[in-house]
Amino acid sequence: MLELQNISYRVSTPEGETDILKDVSLTVPDGKLVVFTGPNGGGKTTLAKIIMGLATPTAGRVIWNGEDVTDLDITERARRGISYGFQQPPRFKGITVHDLLLLAAGEEKLSKDRCCQYLTRVGLCANDYLDREVDASLSGGEVKRIEIATILARNAQLMIFDEPEAGIDLWSFARLTETFEQIHAKHASTMIIISHQERIIRLADEIAVVAGGQIAHRGTTDEVFPMILADTLGGCPVIERKEVTL
Repeated sequence: MLELQNISYRVSTPEGETDILKDVSLTVPDGKLVVFTGPNGGGKTTLAKIIMGLATPTAGRVIWNGEDVTDLDITERARRGISYGFQQPPRFKGITVHDLLLLAAGEEKLSKDRCCQYLTRVGLCANDYLDREVDASLSGGEVKRIEIATILARNAQLMIFDEPEAGIDLWSFARLTETFEQIHAKHASTMIIISHQERIIRLADEIAVVAGGQIAHRGTTDEVFPMILADTLGGCPVIERKEVTL
């Protein structure tokens, strides 16, 4: 289980101190799928990076499976079963897709059939990609899907995906959504997905609307999603903490 306890994150700017996150507390039970959504700049990605150890909170604690991991680095958190998919994944000149899958799986050898399984789940053909380098020759969408395939190969206990739909074509997005649905159905991993896509949001056990550095609202998809859609022209009533009559 993941517990975020009173997480705050403050940065220094030329104008002074700015609070990116303000006293955020959230619990994600094992095997659940939680979607972080909300306006750009609301703090979603910062919160996800704090969970992974890519950013250190100014205040608060991150508890994973009963252990305080707040002061652990990325490597130590990865060893404890936490994985992260970047919004804009890095490229690795000289490293092939097969190399990355091998590293992610933590095995000396990885059969082509197993590589094919991981790549097919994100809409890629192993014959076309296994021997290619993860460099500038690949599009942003291709690199994104390859990164997600490595997370699947790692079989992490907690999978964090930052806008997995970004730069991905509709066919591959459909395959990816099916993959998330299959993982969730097995309850083998806990998933946190940052997304604005309705198809992903509707898979969630719970939605957390992150706005202004806080959890503006949280609840089941049936509770929250209609509220988000209720006033698309006049602003989001959930974010603004308004009551909505449905």
